[in-house]
Formats: sequence, structure tokens, C-alpha cells
Amino acid sequence: MDKSTTVWAIEVAEVELGGALPRRWAHSQGVAARAVRIGRILGEDSDLLTAAAALHDVGYAPRLAATGFHPLDGARFLRDEHRADERLVRLVANHSFALLEAEERGLREELATEFPLLEEPQLVDALVYCDMTTTPDGDRTTAQDRVAEIVSRYGDDSVVGRFIRRAAPEIFASVERVEAALAAQPR
Repeated sequence: MDKSTTVWAIEVAEVELGGALPRRWAHSQGVAARAVRIGRILGEDSDLLTAAAALHDVGYAPRLAATGFHPLDGARFLRDEHRADERLVRLVANHSFALLEAEERGLREELATEFPLLEEPQLVDALVYCDMTTTPDGDRTTAQDRVAEIVSRYGDDSVVGRFIRRAAPEIFASVERVEAALAAQPR
């Protein structure tokens, strides 16, 4: 990955989300900005993280929402329309423990078969960190407050509410690992 891929990713996310879903676009911009700030812990993969951060919610775009499950819809769009890098597509497909939500929706096997998890825990954790420490408006927050906000917005008994409560321990563990890696890096 290189800077041109990051620029492309931001442009695609803006085209798909900017007009139709401005709040989702604001969140995506905030997640990408967070990725730029923490990229130093990933070295060569910092641009990949930023591109995935910009595109992680692209599947919410109305024209892309075929299944109604944004990680799957976004990954298919990136693979099929843009022939995007496989690692990028798999990060988008599996961001923030999407397999758990896919299970709630009866789509786990479909997601896992089409877009297997990356065996790169530091990169996966970094995207979780960026997503789960950014508010819907693109501001910084804690993972605990973000999970509470998601449950509040969707409701305890919704698919998303059930998923996020199940995923919360893993989300918090990912955030803690990234914070530890950041603390260990020279500034």
C-alpha cells in the first residue's frame, strides 16, 4: 500500500458516503484521522490501515446496501467494482468483529467464506481501535462510551445491540493492546 491508495480510499468513501450519509462520512473521516495518528505502530502497513479506516463503513451507502450488512456489502463493492487489494477488502469485511454480527444476521458462513479473517492481529486490532474510539460525528471517545452509544442508538434487543454487547470484551481487549503498543513506541 502507498499514499496513492490512501488518497483513492478517501475519495471513494467521500463519493459513496459524503452526500448520502454525511454523519457516517464524518465518522469515517475521524476513523481515518485516528489511523494516521497511530500508524507508526504498523510501519509499512500504516497506509493500509488508513485506507481501511476510510472505507470501513462504505457498505452503508444506499446504493451498496444489498444485504443490509455493511461489512459484507462494502467488501463486495471494493472487490467487485474496484478490484481493491485483498488485504484491504478483508479488513473492511471483518472490521470490529463483524463475524459476530454476521452470526446474528445468519451471514457468518457467507462472510467467513468470501472474506476470511486476516491473520495479522496487530493490524486488525488497530482498525478496531480507530473505529471504536471515534464517535459517529468523528470525535474522539473511549471504547466503553462508544459501545454504550451504539447500544443506546440501536437498542439492547436489536441485532446490533446484541452483537456489540457480545463483542465488547474483544473490542476492549483490542483497544488495550493498541494503547499498550502506542505507549511502548517512542514519540
